[in-house]
Amino acid sequence: MKSSEAFGRAKLAQPRTPRARTFDVGLLIPTSGTMGLLGPGAYACARLARDMWNERGGVDGREVRLSVIDSGEAATGLDDALRAMLAERTLDALVVLSNTAVCRRVAAVVDARIPLVYTPLYEGSGLPEWVHAIGETPDRQLLPAIDWMAERYRPRRWYLLGNDYSWPRHTHAIAIPRLRSVGAEIVRERYVPLGEADYGPIVEDVAASGAQIVLVSLLAGDAVRFCREFERAGLGGRVLRLSTVVEENAVLGVGHASSEGMFVSHGYFAALDSDHNGAFKERYRNQFGDRAPALNSTSQSVYEGMVHLQRQACAGRPAARSAGLLPGVRDRRRGAYDAGRDPIFLGQVEGLGIRPLGRLIGEPG
Repeated sequence: MKSSEAFGRAKLAQPRTPRARTFDVGLLIPTSGTMGLLGPGAYACARLARDMWNERGGVDGREVRLSVIDSGEAATGLDDALRAMLAERTLDALVVLSNTAVCRRVAAVVDARIPLVYTPLYEGSGLPEWVHAIGETPDRQLLPAIDWMAERYRPRRWYLLGNDYSWPRHTHAIAIPRLRSVGAEIVRERYVPLGEADYGPIVEDVAASGAQIVLVSLLAGDAVRFCREFERAGLGGRVLRLSTVVEENAVLGVGHASSEGMFVSHGYFAALDSDHNGAFKERYRNQFGDRAPALNSTSQSVYEGMVHLQRQACAGRPAARSAGLLPGVRDRRRGAYDAGRDPIFLGQVEGLGIRPLGRLIGEPG
C-alpha cells in the first residue's frame, strides 16, 4: 500500500488551459481477454462514483469525465493510445484495473506525468513508488486463509495452480513457507498461459497427484474454465479449492454445479452485511436496475479507486472537500479503502453466490 498522503512525483494537474472545464479520468478496465468478464461491473462502479462526484461539484466545478480504454492483456494499441492522450493533455488521472504486467507497461508510458490509481489485488511490490496501488496483498489476503483451512479441514497435500506471470508466482512463493509450517506438502506448482482453453489435462493431473486442495490463482475466465472442468471430472466436493482471485462474477460463470468445496478470501463481498455496503448496493441498483452487472470484489475496487482519486483531487482544496467526499464501502470509519489495515474476509461459494464466513484479519469496521 503506497502512502495515501501523496502520489509522489505524480501531481494532479491544474486545468490544462483557461477553457479546460473538465477533469478527465482515463478508465483502464478489461473489455477483452481473460479478465474481460469484469469489465461491465467495473464500468458501472466507475460511473456510479463519477456521477456521485459530479453531484458534489466535481473538481473545483470541473465536470469529471471518464474515457474507457481496454486493459485486457491482448488489447492492441493501448500504449499508443495513452501516449497520444498524454501528448494532447487530455488526461488528468488514470484508474486502472488490469493484471500487474499490464499495469507496469502503463506506468512506464505514463512515467508519473499524471496520477495512476491501481485498484485490484497485487503482489505488494514491483510497481513504481509513485503508483498508488490500493489492492489486497498476499501476506494479508492469503496467509490467514491458509491458516483457517489448515485448522478447519487439515488438508495435507496442496496443488498450486496459477497463470504464468508475476502475481501468481509471487503469491505462491509467499504461500509455500506458510504451507510447510503447518505440515503441508506441495504436490505440484504449475502455471498456465493467460487465456488457457483446455484444462482437461490439468484436472487429470490434479486427480493423479492425490491433492486434497487446490490453490487457484487463475484470473477470471481462466478460473471459470478450470472450475467447470474440475466439476466435470467429479472432483467437486472431493478436492477443496481456495482462491484469492475468484469473485462473484466468476462464480456466476462457473455455475452452481461447480462450486462445492470452494473458499475465497477478499476485502469485499457483495453479500457483506453492513450499513455502508447496504447503502452502496441500493445506490447501485437505483442507478442501473435489477439487470446491472453483478457486484464483485474486483470490479468494486474501481469504485474505491475513484474514492481515493477524489480525496487526492480535494487535497489542499477546501471548497472541494466541503462539497462532500465520496463514501467508501469497505470500511465504515475511513472513507477510502486501506488494504493495509482494513478487514479481509473469508467466504464460501454457495450456488451462484459467496457467503461470508467471517473476518480473517483487520480492524473492525
